[in-house]
Amino acid sequence: MFPEHRPRRLRTTPAMRRLVGETTLRPRQLILPMFVAEGLDQPRPISSMPGVVQHTRDTLRKAAVDAVNAGVGGLMLFGIPETRDAEGSGAVDERGILNVALRDLRAELGDATVLMADTCLDEFTDHGHCGVLDADGGVDNDATLRIYAEMAVAQAEAGAHVLGPSGMMDGQIGVIRRALDEVGHNDKAILAYAAKYASAFYGPFREAVDSQLKGDRKTYQQDPGNAREALREIELDLAEGADMIMVKPALSYLDVLKAAADISPVPVAAYNISGEYTMVEAAAANGWLERERTVLEVLTSIRRAGADMILTYWAAEAAAWLD
Repeated sequence: MFPEHRPRRLRTTPAMRRLVGETTLRPRQLILPMFVAEGLDQPRPISSMPGVVQHTRDTLRKAAVDAVNAGVGGLMLFGIPETRDAEGSGAVDERGILNVALRDLRAELGDATVLMADTCLDEFTDHGHCGVLDADGGVDNDATLRIYAEMAVAQAEAGAHVLGPSGMMDGQIGVIRRALDEVGHNDKAILAYAAKYASAFYGPFREAVDSQLKGDRKTYQQDPGNAREALREIELDLAEGADMIMVKPALSYLDVLKAAADISPVPVAAYNISGEYTMVEAAAANGWLERERTVLEVLTSIRRAGADMILTYWAAEAAAWLD
């Protein structure tokens, strides 16, 4: 008798496939990254990320409400200032674009969603690095930490529920946790970008935030070939008090994501980044891929690898499909 085993029995109908499905993808698991730029009177399209824009404060509020109504689990906010300096001072200014926009969204949405803030200097520095520079032009880890602490407190006071330090500075989680606790923000969570790689896939994001970077970030972001190092970074962030951890990028690092999920006692996020988004959008625009099926397959693969949450530019649209 051949074949004795027939796994196809469990694939016979949509209802059967739904019943035995192993990996779920729900709107609540999706987080929408959003960009807000100072000085705009209308949204500015990001040419390398079709469908994504730099928002005005007004359009940001509307788009955020629409995303929350679609069921997304959270919003991650990035700010683009009109002027920059070597210290990234706009990041800590309560009148800076990111902190003002955080107040806007918290006033608009309250606790209806989880409001997250990018706690990093790269959008605010005139050299584009994630920290301040030393006399030799390298990123000064410990001087940067002092600014991160101030930035995290400013974002917490502006209404962020979650702080997202993405700079890959040594000790950043511990410093931010202490700074928040010292001023009474012990209820604010930290999403640690624990394993963030020096990836070529960030290209479109540089346009999205009008990055001033010349060169690269290889002295602080991880080497794409290193996996054990990622686990060490994760363990250090957990020891320093991270409430959630993240692997970034997602698709090229699904093995790292799986390893992170295997060891993490806290929720695990993955960032489906700009270059991953753009590849699918470009192929779909040329008719080479079926867009909706491809997007959902990409997001399901990230969930299957172990992500509890996914930051993705498709969040609001995919939430509508899933709902």
